[in-house]
Amino acid sequence: MTIIGIGKNYVNTPEEMPSPKWAPIIFTKPETTLLTNNAPFEIPAISNEVAYEVELAFKISKTGKNISEADALIHVDAVAVCIDFTAKDVLAKSRENKGPWVLAKGFDGATPISNFVSLDQFKGDINFALDLNGERVQTGNSSLMVYTLPQIIAHVSQFMTLNPGDIILSGTPAHGVGLVKAGDKLLATLEGENKLEFEVK
Repeated sequence: MTIIGIGKNYVNTPEEMPSPKWAPIIFTKPETTLLTNNAPFEIPAISNEVAYEVELAFKISKTGKNISEADALIHVDAVAVCIDFTAKDVLAKSRENKGPWVLAKGFDGATPISNFVSLDQFKGDINFALDLNGERVQTGNSSLMVYTLPQIIAHVSQFMTLNPGDIILSGTPAHGVGLVKAGDKLLATLEGENKLEFEVK
């Protein structure tokens, strides 16, 4: 199973939408990053600066290669809300040498994720949010994605076959990212419903 992440994919307002769009930033995360059932997140020993990024996670339901934008959504059946944790200090060191993002985003437990719900429950753009210790720190809406889900699926499938169970993380809102510390409590919502809740250790 492949987890495919999209970097820098949100703007604050529709007026900020770039034209023309730049090429999407793509990275992958191993399956061992998944943290389910509201299990606590343990800050890894490799980092002193772990940042939260709330994201929508879309589940691939049908194998596809070179998928067109018009056919993209028939390859997706469900959505979840997740946290794409990033070891900021590890990422900074990697960037110094123009290195990859994988170690900064691919450590064990770096992707706490809620249960998936059918996309049929959503009739339009999807609202999602993150609270940290009871305070709202991030809000997002899928309409503010620079690259839409069909565009992402079409682009990625030119390079790799997408298979059932693969997950696409669509990016975090353009504001509100911050660091976590032991004792913090995170709560993520979809359309105002609590979907993901866990503690940092």
